[in-house]
Amino acid sequence: MSTPLSPPFSRARTLFILFSLALGGFGIGTGEFAIMGLMPNMAVDLGVSEPQIGHLISAYALGVVVGAPLLAIFGAKLFRRHLLIALMLFYAVGNLASALIAQYEWLLVFRFIAGLPHGAYFGVAALVAASLVPAGQRAKAVSLVMMGLATALLIGNPLATVLGQHLDWQYAFAFVGVIAALTSALIFVTLPANPDEQRNSPFHELSAFNRREIWYPLAIGAIGFAGMFCVFSYLAPTLLEVTGADPFWIPVALAVFGLGGFVGNMLGGWLFDKLGFQSVGWMLVWSIAMLLLFPLATTSVWSLLPVCFLVALMVALGPALQTHLMDVAEGAQTLAAASHHAAFNVANALGPWLGGLAISGGMGWQSTGYVGAATAVAGLVIFFFGLRQQRMSGEQLPQTS
Repeated sequence: MSTPLSPPFSRARTLFILFSLALGGFGIGTGEFAIMGLMPNMAVDLGVSEPQIGHLISAYALGVVVGAPLLAIFGAKLFRRHLLIALMLFYAVGNLASALIAQYEWLLVFRFIAGLPHGAYFGVAALVAASLVPAGQRAKAVSLVMMGLATALLIGNPLATVLGQHLDWQYAFAFVGVIAALTSALIFVTLPANPDEQRNSPFHELSAFNRREIWYPLAIGAIGFAGMFCVFSYLAPTLLEVTGADPFWIPVALAVFGLGGFVGNMLGGWLFDKLGFQSVGWMLVWSIAMLLLFPLATTSVWSLLPVCFLVALMVALGPALQTHLMDVAEGAQTLAAASHHAAFNVANALGPWLGGLAISGGMGWQSTGYVGAATAVAGLVIFFFGLRQQRMSGEQLPQTS
């Protein structure tokens, strides 16, 4: 459980704090996905191929995987307020440096650096959000913070693309840097340090982290969530090559996908507050069904768009798994919460890689749905092992309402 902030804040103050934390999520999400919309522009400007620009995305993801546990461990002795401010200033510097660099090799370095605070920020922000509300509303509060990431998919990424296309791609990273700096200022103003907050030594976090109860939800996120990224990564070529749609429909489909993620984010928090860890199993069952439906829907843009929305509801797994980790990671909450986002970036790498293997093997662009369903099935198997472990240990988790 997160240490509650004391004294309790008014509803307006609580919402303002949650907004400040979500703004940071919006900046991080925009920074993470901006390159996907600016790939052609950056390739021409930097004089490299589009696959090489894709390496910039991989460098950022690697930074998330490396930075999430390291910064969480070394920041465990800090007040969460101070750690959040430092992480967002770090993110601002990484993105402003990316905006000033015009050499591909250095840009690789700074995209890696920019990714380092990503996971630790979301993990700590989720712990703070959960501490602001009663136990039965924790997942909803976490989903409000993650709403920043969902809004980045829906609004931030298209906005960064427009900035890059009409001005220069470097303006997109400058925009993200400004958002990160603004977030630091808002957290400084709105969020006090909690004198009763439990702070751990790095060695205590590491020793408490090595438990199966923690590794099960992390594995579900890394494997079970890979299917959404598998479909999302190859959505544009699927529209062009299989559906036969005009390129006009690509940003429309991406926006529909973003809307599904937005709704799924809120749905996941609500479901976990109602059903607890069992909600994760039901979400995975839903994911399997929708991913199997995806290949059948690729024949027409009018069938594909609603299925894109339904597949994107998989984002509901995010706040549910994040909140469950808070319940089971006693003594290692900061490290576990940050590692949750490292796990999701593993899914971001695993899904497209497996989908690429299927496509290269001649199975067709629409095969990403079947590959994604297979990863969701694997996630469901892991979920049952985790549920069995929970029941065998007889652990008492916070009651949901």
